Amino acid sequence: MAAFLGRHSYPLAPSSSQLEGVRVTVAAAPAPDAVLGVPVVPHGKLPTDANVTWQTLAGCNFQAKPGQTFVLPRDKATLVLVGLGDAGELDAARLRNAAAAFARATESHGRLTMMLADIGAVPGDVAAQAVVEGILLARYRYGVLKADTAVTPIAEIVLVSDRDIAAGAERGKVLAAATTVARDLANAPPALLTATAMAQAAQSLGRERGLEVEVFDKDALIELGCGGLLGVNAGSSEPPVMIKLTYKPRAADGSAATSTGHLTLVGKGIMYDAGGLALKPADDVHANMKNDMTGAGSILAAMLSLPALHCPTEVVGYLMCTDNRPSGTALAMGDVLVTRGGKTVEVTNTDAEGRLVMADALVLATENETDAIVDIATLTGACMRALGTQIAGVLGNDEQLIDQVKTAAYATDEPVWQFPLARRYRKELDSNVADLKNLGGPNAGTIIAALFLEEFVAGKPWAHIDIAGTAESDDDVSWHPGGCTGFGARLLVQLAVDFRPVTGSGR
Repeated sequence: MAAFLGRHSYPLAPSSSQLEGVRVTVAAAPAPDAVLGVPVVPHGKLPTDANVTWQTLAGCNFQAKPGQTFVLPRDKATLVLVGLGDAGELDAARLRNAAAAFARATESHGRLTMMLADIGAVPGDVAAQAVVEGILLARYRYGVLKADTAVTPIAEIVLVSDRDIAAGAERGKVLAAATTVARDLANAPPALLTATAMAQAAQSLGRERGLEVEVFDKDALIELGCGGLLGVNAGSSEPPVMIKLTYKPRAADGSAATSTGHLTLVGKGIMYDAGGLALKPADDVHANMKNDMTGAGSILAAMLSLPALHCPTEVVGYLMCTDNRPSGTALAMGDVLVTRGGKTVEVTNTDAEGRLVMADALVLATENETDAIVDIATLTGACMRALGTQIAGVLGNDEQLIDQVKTAAYATDEPVWQFPLARRYRKELDSNVADLKNLGGPNAGTIIAALFLEEFVAGKPWAHIDIAGTAESDDDVSWHPGGCTGFGARLLVQLAVDFRPVTGSGR
């Protein structure tokens, strides 16, 4: 992944490149000098060589609560007890969190070994995947611009088990790499990761992985009639770009394979959101607006992973990339845009720009063969106010599709909560001068934004994922380090791999 971006020959994804060199193996027993993590439940079996009792551990305030660790140094090795909490609540998410805690407790070590002997009812391959993800993602740091990241990179992970879990371990590595690419993109400073640079990255990485990559520049967007993307871009000195990615399943011999379905993904790629003429305040929210392309970044990262996982679904992704900045040429409040397909939109707030750029892509998605459309975007502060920073919102017009999103979210521990697509609020988007306006009243902002997007899907099965709150983490939380989280990349991979066409009658 040697693509270089922006004005300063900036490397795109050094962290994900690093993951390609990580060795993941399965062993019957740990090496004598291993840095060994042993998951334990309260008052459960302790390793015989730990030489401690639960009474001693309780005196040191270790109760095997989820995420607790207790480090026992040895002459040639290190033993780390990792709490799992109640054995009856053990699942893949608990194991992923435990692996993350282990990785944080041993951050000066690059070679880690973890026992997978007592994992309850969790299938071995699922446990292996979760542990590899937890270790790799917890150790992530965006260190491109720092002389010293103060974190030792992972070089090797050894899983101790008597089960055949190698495939699950490798899958965990692929999915961790997806999130890492998404994090690297979202953490990149906006002066370096422009829309043009995003296109260069997609071309380089996408073609390397066997994706079809098409880049539509400003002239092409004018010809397509993508007035939403062009309008938002009007205030920027950087040109807009639409990136279309296509993944088609391949057989083992490299020949084309019959797909089990057609899924279209649409991502908001606002490389930096100043709010346009509706300028954001000079606070932390404004400073974090480099992450406003997390939706597009998560789609790119997810689609790069599909070939390695032999995804049976044909997937098309649209990344709608531009800045949203104020200038003498910027879109004004009260302007009317003509989107792809001819629908007109009165812009009553230039800081409600994500829905404008995605409208064009949603229309394009309906013009091609697709069984379902899923969009993902850092869309509304209202979603963050409702659900906080660890749960995304989901809405849509088809319950079968939303259920598939929920299932993927649960499997990856990238949780979503469903809001109602309450059409009683649709009248708030009525405009006196255009077909609709881009903002409603002060309440139900997440629902009204989704209702706006629904206007462009032509009744196709569709789901919208609002990641405004989950795109950024202020502090280290389990396998999420502080900074941009890459939320959605693993969820989209899971959704694509398991996707099944819906009937379209699930409203």
